Amino acid sequence: MSKPHILYVEDDETLSFVTKDNLELNDFKVTHAKDGKEALKLFKEDTYDLCLIDVMLPEIDGYGVAETIRSRHSEIPIIFLTAKSLKEDRIHGLKIGADDYITKPFSIEELILKIKIFLKRKYVTGSQELPILRVGQYTLDHDNLRLSIGDDSVQMTKKEADLLKMLITNKNKIVERSTILERIWGENDYFMGRSMDVFISRLRKYLKADPSITVENIHGVGFRLNE
Repeated sequence: MSKPHILYVEDDETLSFVTKDNLELNDFKVTHAKDGKEALKLFKEDTYDLCLIDVMLPEIDGYGVAETIRSRHSEIPIIFLTAKSLKEDRIHGLKIGADDYITKPFSIEELILKIKIFLKRKYVTGSQELPILRVGQYTLDHDNLRLSIGDDSVQMTKKEADLLKMLITNKNKIVERSTILERIWGENDYFMGRSMDVFISRLRKYLKADPSITVENIHGVGFRLNE
């Protein structure tokens, strides 16, 4: 079995050397880029299982790198490395499609744990595994990450499609926040909760063309997709 391949983007020479060395000792294949421009070139040339991206980068910053990667690959996990004092980095990173963040300085053990969570996680909604799901006037093609209504469609990220699938398969029922976070985000904490709220807002925008559908926030409990 081949080693998981990580694209690691970091301009700090000492930190990148130590981190890359430790990841390789833990049986990961690591390709390192020292700036955003090089990262996108490497991403085009090879296949990766996860991206680990510093926010502050020369040439193209981490946000720009992540947005380009996400536009080309909706499923690959993206973890941001952020300065500890910059809370806005974490929130913005989650908004543009990152899956998680880790603050500097970080422990190698924490980083490896987060990476393993994303690499091993396989989201399962339950016994219903229909490739096409319908709600109101919408059709969700989960396998191809496409939500359609009439002649209009939107290309979703894997996480958006997973979240909508979970709500549709539990239509008119409350799905608890903790259940969503653990199954889709792999972790139940404050910032993952903020990320989930951002994704819920996106789903509401996607579904706004059909007024018969609402995604209701049951305060302190969870969400319910009403049809």
